[in-house]
Amino acid sequence: MERDYLSVDDLTPEELTALLDLSAKLKAQPEGYADRLHGKAVAMVFEKPSTRTRVSFEVAISSAGGHAVPLLSAELQLGRGETIEDTGRVLSRYVDAVVLRTFEQERLEVLARASSVPVVNALSDFEHPCQCLADLLTVREKKGELAGRTLVYLGDGNNVTHSLLLGCAKSGMRIRVATPPGFEPIPQVVQRASEIARATGGQVEVLNDPEEACAGADVLYTDVWASMGQEAEAGERALVFPAYQLNQPMVKLAAPDVTVLHCLPAHRGQEITDEVIDGPHSAVWDQAENRMHTQKALLLWLLGVA
Repeated sequence: MERDYLSVDDLTPEELTALLDLSAKLKAQPEGYADRLHGKAVAMVFEKPSTRTRVSFEVAISSAGGHAVPLLSAELQLGRGETIEDTGRVLSRYVDAVVLRTFEQERLEVLARASSVPVVNALSDFEHPCQCLADLLTVREKKGELAGRTLVYLGDGNNVTHSLLLGCAKSGMRIRVATPPGFEPIPQVVQRASEIARATGGQVEVLNDPEEACAGADVLYTDVWASMGQEAEAGERALVFPAYQLNQPMVKLAAPDVTVLHCLPAHRGQEITDEVIDGPHSAVWDQAENRMHTQKALLLWLLGVA
């Protein structure tokens, strides 16, 4: 039976570590994996705009010898009322995997049930599990062992936050999420991450005090204040979130060798300052590159050709 990757929670801690190991290997020796997807086609369906996800997946697939088929939902019969189930059934007859970037997590789950090939969550309103793989690989490159490290996330308790909670917990890390009151991550995700952390030696905290959260952090992470689909709330959020900006005073509260991450696109001057994203602690561009390596590893693993 094929495996899907709809949530970080679809992986065991051991599988997550193995995927990061594979990602590091193929990043170091890409030529050794240049034909692993030979004869394989991967459909990439986008119902939301994309820069990093689209380009990194497309290059990952082609550099492993596969054929990427990028599709915008407006170009498909999805845009004229065909169900996601029927789309999945049809695509399964043509391709070896389907990558979907969408709104509701339920659409991914429905697609996966109807498809006979692996389905990958390339972002939903609930989770961004491919981003989390790149995040963890970047932290591992900068800090070595993940277990015991402290990652602090500042800002909105959004899809990226949900995946980080699960990924850090599975890696035995300490994660502190600092959000304005009322913008915390979904309680069920926090509860699940806490359960995982109890088994791995990790720790999960959700706070409202950003300075308390940043103290001694190994990694500082932020994201936009208003995610895709929340543009109407941007003005209101801009009044609430400035205290959670990732700026130089926050960096000074963290460990001296702190690593700064942002999943991009960045709204400079809002959730992060130029001084920090372009500064000596930033690993944001390595993080963006690592999307390509971790997604390639994920596809090889899901298709059984790693």
